[in-house]
Amino acid sequence: MIIHKKNAAEPESNSPGISTIAVPDGSGVENIEEKPEKEEHPKSPRQFPVVGIGASAGGLAAFEAFFNGLPSDRDLEMSFVLIQHLAPDHKSILTDIIRRYTKMQVFEVEDGMAVRPNCAYIIPPNRDMAFLNGTLQLFEPVAPRGQHMPIDFFFRSLANDQHERAICIILSGTGSDGTLGLRAIKGEGGMAIAQSLESAEYDGMPRSAIETGLVDYELPPVEMGKKVMAYVSHAFPRLQKSDSILLSKTENTLKKVFILLRSQTGHDFSKYKPSTINRRIERRLAIQQIKTMDEYVKFLQQTPTEVNALYHDLLIGVTSFFRDKAAFDKLQKDVIPLLFTGKTSASTLRVWCVGCSTGEEAYSIAILLQEEQERRKKSCNIQLFATDIDNYAITIARTGIYPAGIAADISPERLSRFFSAESSGNSFRINKNIRDMLIFSEQSIIKDPPFSRIDLICCRNLLIYLNSELQKKIIPLFHYSLNPDGILFLGSSETIGNFESLFSTVDRKLKIYQSKDDLPGKKRATLTEIIPPLSDNTITAQRTSGVTAAASTKQPLREIAEQTILRESELSGVLVNELGDILYLHGRTGLFLEPAPGEAGTMNIHKMAREGLQRELTQSLHKSVITKEIIRLHGISIKPDGHFIKINVTVRPTISITLTKSTKPLYMIIFEKINEPDTDKKEEPVQTLDPARAITEHVEDLKKELWIKEEYLQSANEELETSNEELKATNEEMQSVNEELQSTNEELETSKEELQSINEELSTVNTELQVRVHDLSQISNDMNNLLAGTNIATVFLDYQMKIMRFTPAATQIINLIIADVGRPVSHIASNLVGYNQLTADVQIVLDTLIPREVQVQTKEGKWFNMIIQPYRTVDNVIEGAVITFVDITDVKLARDQLDISETRYRTLFETAQEGILILHGDTGKIQNVNPYLSEILGYSENQFLEKAIWDIGFFKDIVANKDAFKEMQRKNLRYEDLSLETSKGQKIDVEFISNVFSIDRQKYIQCNIRVVKGTQIS
Repeated sequence: MIIHKKNAAEPESNSPGISTIAVPDGSGVENIEEKPEKEEHPKSPRQFPVVGIGASAGGLAAFEAFFNGLPSDRDLEMSFVLIQHLAPDHKSILTDIIRRYTKMQVFEVEDGMAVRPNCAYIIPPNRDMAFLNGTLQLFEPVAPRGQHMPIDFFFRSLANDQHERAICIILSGTGSDGTLGLRAIKGEGGMAIAQSLESAEYDGMPRSAIETGLVDYELPPVEMGKKVMAYVSHAFPRLQKSDSILLSKTENTLKKVFILLRSQTGHDFSKYKPSTINRRIERRLAIQQIKTMDEYVKFLQQTPTEVNALYHDLLIGVTSFFRDKAAFDKLQKDVIPLLFTGKTSASTLRVWCVGCSTGEEAYSIAILLQEEQERRKKSCNIQLFATDIDNYAITIARTGIYPAGIAADISPERLSRFFSAESSGNSFRINKNIRDMLIFSEQSIIKDPPFSRIDLICCRNLLIYLNSELQKKIIPLFHYSLNPDGILFLGSSETIGNFESLFSTVDRKLKIYQSKDDLPGKKRATLTEIIPPLSDNTITAQRTSGVTAAASTKQPLREIAEQTILRESELSGVLVNELGDILYLHGRTGLFLEPAPGEAGTMNIHKMAREGLQRELTQSLHKSVITKEIIRLHGISIKPDGHFIKINVTVRPTISITLTKSTKPLYMIIFEKINEPDTDKKEEPVQTLDPARAITEHVEDLKKELWIKEEYLQSANEELETSNEELKATNEEMQSVNEELQSTNEELETSKEELQSINEELSTVNTELQVRVHDLSQISNDMNNLLAGTNIATVFLDYQMKIMRFTPAATQIINLIIADVGRPVSHIASNLVGYNQLTADVQIVLDTLIPREVQVQTKEGKWFNMIIQPYRTVDNVIEGAVITFVDITDVKLARDQLDISETRYRTLFETAQEGILILHGDTGKIQNVNPYLSEILGYSENQFLEKAIWDIGFFKDIVANKDAFKEMQRKNLRYEDLSLETSKGQKIDVEFISNVFSIDRQKYIQCNIRVVKGTQIS
């Protein structure tokens, strides 16, 4: 499929020609960016799968098993890229090792190298590697050694470049490298495999990958190759199909899939964009190797686990901290300061992250809010709600533990301030002060009621999954949830559509919008108009979560009884705090309280109490605050409307239902009017009191009130001073200890990360060295067997002429045993006869570097050709000498026999009483002539030698020319009556016989000339 990225500023499109490709973000489902799809699909040579394989410690054996599992009888229409943690200063031999296990071409990557199918590519040491437009690009690592994540770096680039053609495999290794890259590849529709834990030498990396819940297969390495090939053969013909064609053929089948999903998960995906659903179902078909949709529906009916697998495939949340840096920079610089404007310490700032996935973006916003509070040096109450329908992702978010690879997305300063490294060293945990700012919950934006009075809604790359009908309901819902001037933060490919009347644009490119106030006279939409009433399916889902249908329709009996009793009771009450501030009024309290004169402010019961009630009420409330007991006052006279009445007052501490222990208790003050029987007295009798007695009673009352207040204040003051001193001392100690621990912890974390990284690299180097040692051992065995098999005696000496090693045959010449290794050769007795200058000859060779040959004889009579030559290393350094003894006994004996034979032949040749002439078989030239022939013919030896036989006149009757000589070569000649003329002119009758023979494959002719008996020679 040929795709290109959609411009972030382009509006959403729902046309059938639009396909979707996953991009990492923080939504609760797989995040997909719109991509226009071309109609034609030419087969580009680059359209083949790319398999990225990541490994660390223990990865060499896994690589070997993986490539051994690939078929060797055919070409593979995919390429393999291997990323391993390597020591930066160690030359890797991984390329040479992999070549042994595959017939594919194997390369160590060079910068800009193009990737071809049926080839394997190995990352070089001390490099990061990325995939771009079918080529491999190399970078120098910038992360510290302990935080270097080359596998994540490559997998992310592979996902962005190859999309659904990306396949990732995570093999043995410690740490969590590869986990974040796996999320990116899965988000783009690729496939992921992890090594099974029982087959991994180190299970850290595979375990981290498996815990994401995104791995398609858990297999031993030897079985991975077949599974990858089966997946590719099923997936890639399908990937070339048009989504619209698939939809038209399987629309009814898709509805059945939606029904199965809804019945098992409680979520309806029928309103999601068809392209998203089709691509995910196609991927599941390839994973399960099912050919048709009808077969897949049957498989879903029979396999509930596959329903869950498809559900989680539809909810893949690829996200990261501070994803889309420009957007978060804008949020930090302009938006968040705006949210804090006008907020006091008693105010609450509310944020809602919709589709939070595993929580990275929600935590990112929390960090920005915390930094803004620190910058302003004042705080307010922050409530950050993060919701998603993926319970597995919510669980991860609540835990707040993330792989070490997040260091690539977070600045070192923020990482040290807001995160702490886990003891394993493979992950980071969000600090408690940030974690406490968030409330994670499972919630569906489609069917569940939204939050209200929100200042900021973050919903990034969720709307692009939903069709236009559903988007038109969700955008007004966001407006309903937001406060006036609240902020809506969307993904880069999302817009508010045609709802400009509800939102104004803050930044069109970064998709930040601000809620508008409702127009004057326009009725604000109610929640039921935005979200329809709960359907049967929703009620069913609520039942599964513990909420029954009866709870929503049937009023509790206790509540009915309490409301009926309250209606019949004439009691009135006021809920106050310990200072007397009124929080809630029940019943008709005007008989007992009245507003205080002056500016309207906070209602306080001490100021609003009627005449005659104020003093007693103040004392009772103070006493109840101190003792935490119920205080009752009986028969108190008050004058509400010109005449006195009697009332009873009860001050009761309330039962705490607060969420935190820090919240102070409240008090309920209950008023009860005493109904007196009617009498003929129309008005209260006038009581005459003694003025002195009245003053005394008043003074006593004042003293009593003052004593109560002093007692309360003194007790509170003492407790406060004691607590303050203890807290101060404890705070100083804790601060000192905390600083020391923090400093120590930072040092330990740094050291641990470095040690872990070094340990992984050393493990990799150690494995390679083990392979090299095995190879060297094999070579050594081969050489030993070779030397022993040739039966050549060899002795190796170092530069001090000490014996380093020797072959078994050398013990027959020099009396050597295994214990002699390391001893000087001069200390060893030899079996040589007449030769005692071995040490001197070796020293000459070491000084001159000129090899030396000597023939030596043993006591047994064997002869050897002793060759002494310098011992050179591969770097051409002289480190000693090599003495080789070649057995030449047979050669020596043969040569002696030859010398004897030659001597005998020479004697016969020179003393023979007949002429002998030796001719060269090819040229006919005379090679030798014996003295007898020279004597009888009267010519010197030089007159014969190196002359052709036909050039000598008296031989022309025998061999007239070269042609006649060739006839002579083919057969032996014999002339019994032949006349030769001597140098003096005398005729001699001779007998001529020729005989052809060969020496060392060279042909010769011997001519014997005998004088006929009776011939006189003068």
